[in-house]
Amino acid sequence: MFKALRPRQNATNQFIHPFTQLADVEDDGPNVIVSGKGVTVTDRDGRELLDGFAGLWCVNIGYGRSELIEAAQQQMSKLPYASSFFGFANEPALQLAEELVRLTPESLQHVFFTLGGSDAIDTTLKTIRYFFNITGRPDKKHVIGLERGYHGVSSTGAGLTGLSGCHRFFDLPLPNQHHIPSHYRYRSSYGVTDAAIISGSVAALETKVAELGGSEKVAAFFCEPVQGSGGVIVPPDGWLAAMRIACAKLNILFVIDEVITGFGRTGQLFACDWEHVEPDLMTIAKGLTSGYSPMGAVLMSDEIYRALVDKVPRELPFANGFTYTGHPVSAAVALACLEIYERERLPENSKVVGAHLLKGLDALREHRWIGDVRGKGLLAAVELVANQESREPFDPRLNVGQLVRKKAYENGLIVRAFSDNVIGLAPPLIVGEADIDRMLDRLARAIHSAEAELHEI
Repeated sequence: MFKALRPRQNATNQFIHPFTQLADVEDDGPNVIVSGKGVTVTDRDGRELLDGFAGLWCVNIGYGRSELIEAAQQQMSKLPYASSFFGFANEPALQLAEELVRLTPESLQHVFFTLGGSDAIDTTLKTIRYFFNITGRPDKKHVIGLERGYHGVSSTGAGLTGLSGCHRFFDLPLPNQHHIPSHYRYRSSYGVTDAAIISGSVAALETKVAELGGSEKVAAFFCEPVQGSGGVIVPPDGWLAAMRIACAKLNILFVIDEVITGFGRTGQLFACDWEHVEPDLMTIAKGLTSGYSPMGAVLMSDEIYRALVDKVPRELPFANGFTYTGHPVSAAVALACLEIYERERLPENSKVVGAHLLKGLDALREHRWIGDVRGKGLLAAVELVANQESREPFDPRLNVGQLVRKKAYENGLIVRAFSDNVIGLAPPLIVGEADIDRMLDRLARAIHSAEAELHEI
């Protein structure tokens, strides 16, 4: 019945790694993680590592939590799968939708479940097109994001992402996808004061909308409350609210991408809560299940949902969805995760311990490579530069960020190296100050070790 077994080969090039220089993995092999507990993971060589990046910004409640394991096991025993097509539903998904509407901003009243962040963005883009088509505004097709923004890597979402590495050789961005400069204070094109950055961003959005033909042609503006994969770029206080007001005046939809920032990462359950911003649509994933099971979601306003119900011929279904939309096991895991966030007050811990993290990172400025320190809650980064005073970046060929990441791993710490030599930290939200101190010590040693290696070249 099965093919004859082929001789076992090196699996290095059989498993294709995302966001990885594939030639490096072929040369050196992958770092294989085999177990995790709390804020640490253990690799195949028995090395215990502090996970300073919560997997991929997602393992918020830490590894090995029995509550989530039991929730998944019980649901698998009762109902391991249920389709959401054709009007079917399952109890965990219905309950989760109700909980998410309760917890998110009041403007969001309806939930569409996905498998993660990228397809949540893709679903949002499709829904926006659908919404304007069925409401008699078919020319509203342009969407605007921020340079250095990240909105996944689906065939459409990757173009909205404002990172060139997600565009090259993929024929992106698409003709209807546009970007305005980031609120990137350290290398700002708007000025360095909060007022200048906010007014400059609003003016840039207004100008871009006008260039594209006005509100009759532009559908939406997308942003992250804190830019994640662009280098953990935190906007000035008031920026998010100002952009929301600008979108309302311009008559375009305001979409918040909380895939990274949601579920306590910045010190509030959702980052938009800091400024009481009410979006038209919001995407979530990652912390929804703490990475224990794949799941994401799009939350939308009642205005958009009512159009999907009332403006479409009765014989035409809303033809969007996935085999695993509203998966009962993932929904059960998410419900258990939400209970832990509330019971253990993890957003508050993120705020308190996050302040300790930023203070510790700020102390690293004594090292001549540290150009900028930034963050919000347990979402932080340091930007490495060749010269602190001039902010001169390193020669890209030196790959300084990747060298520091590798040295951190050797010192028992997992961090993220972004482009432009930015080192990111986003540990599990259960982390304590003692764990943070150990992370900071290992990061400092990694930077010194990287400097010594470069000095020898």
